Amino acid sequence: MNMEPKTLRLARTGMFCAAAIALSAAESLFPALPFLPPGAKPGFSNLASMLAASCLGLGPALCVAVCKALFAGLMRGFSAGLLSLFGGLLSTVVTFLLLGGKFAGYIGIGIAGAAAHNLGQLCAAAVLLTPGILGYVPWLLLFAAVTGTLTGLLFGLLEPRLFCLTKIPFK
Repeated sequence: MNMEPKTLRLARTGMFCAAAIALSAAESLFPALPFLPPGAKPGFSNLASMLAASCLGLGPALCVAVCKALFAGLMRGFSAGLLSLFGGLLSTVVTFLLLGGKFAGYIGIGIAGAAAHNLGQLCAAAVLLTPGILGYVPWLLLFAAVTGTLTGLLFGLLEPRLFCLTKIPFK
């Protein structure tokens, strides 16, 4: 069965959106850890945006980040959706810019994406709440190093195996 390239791209974008939403829902089941900043999550749902950026390009990856933010907004409220949107868009752009470059490997891309996500969220939170929230920057950067390493390792395992990178037709 042959699909038009635009149809195939749209279908794959939808699959990455579904994966982002499923991973986001799963992450919301993790209990809050007392030594972490409020709302800190592992960031595995960002894998969908990272993989979409690698496989489909920046536009579809940004669509995945927006879908995930809309889901967060519907499930956890306006503030959560806005934080997810700011963090997801910045993280996706940083990931896309680092892909294919010689500056960072998978782990470096994961850490940079996690740090960008945290910084985007903090900027949104500073506007919504108070600039004093920026005091979390050191903790969130440390958290980004840990979670970004895990996300980068998973990205390194998954990215080479994606069906759209191997040019195998989707069945």
